Amino acid sequence: MGRFFSGCFGWVHNAPVFSARKERIMKNWTTKRVAFCGILAAVYCVVTVISAPIAYGPVQFRLSEALCVLPFFAPYTTAGLFIGCLLANLFSTVTALDIVIGSAATLIACLWTARLKKIWLTPVPTVVCNAVLVGLMLAWVYTRETFLQGFLVMGAQVGAGELAVLVVLGLPLAYLIRHRGWDEKMRAL
Repeated sequence: MGRFFSGCFGWVHNAPVFSARKERIMKNWTTKRVAFCGILAAVYCVVTVISAPIAYGPVQFRLSEALCVLPFFAPYTTAGLFIGCLLANLFSTVTALDIVIGSAATLIACLWTARLKKIWLTPVPTVVCNAVLVGLMLAWVYTRETFLQGFLVMGAQVGAGELAVLVVLGLPLAYLIRHRGWDEKMRAL
């Protein structure tokens, strides 16, 4: 039976387009990068859970979001940040929606950050994505009757918290990484 399916569908896996793309993707994912992403996910999750009283809710200062500047230097770190956020959101006191929407906000923000050209813009994607997506989620959970007003208030609160963390911790981290040459080391993994 196995030979039948490999004979019928083997052409898909052996097609030059698929194998070249698969080879390019696998070449970029070294063991060191996977390990680094695992450590990054653990750090993000632990820092968020330890700072839980200020990391969850309508007004949040998620200190681990400062790490969202890393995709600017090494786009592969997006995976570690996304997984770390997903794990941290399992402990959310808000709602199970936070697991999906909060993690999606971090994923989109990291993908956007990886495409930036200027280091000083690195806070913008994380602030915007979290203000909009998490703001919408919190408005839906807490203020369904006055959704638009709730979104404006909750989105502004989340955005302000994100901006504070990224300006106070994220930008200095980004400039430190560049100044010390750690960006080259991250890319070389």
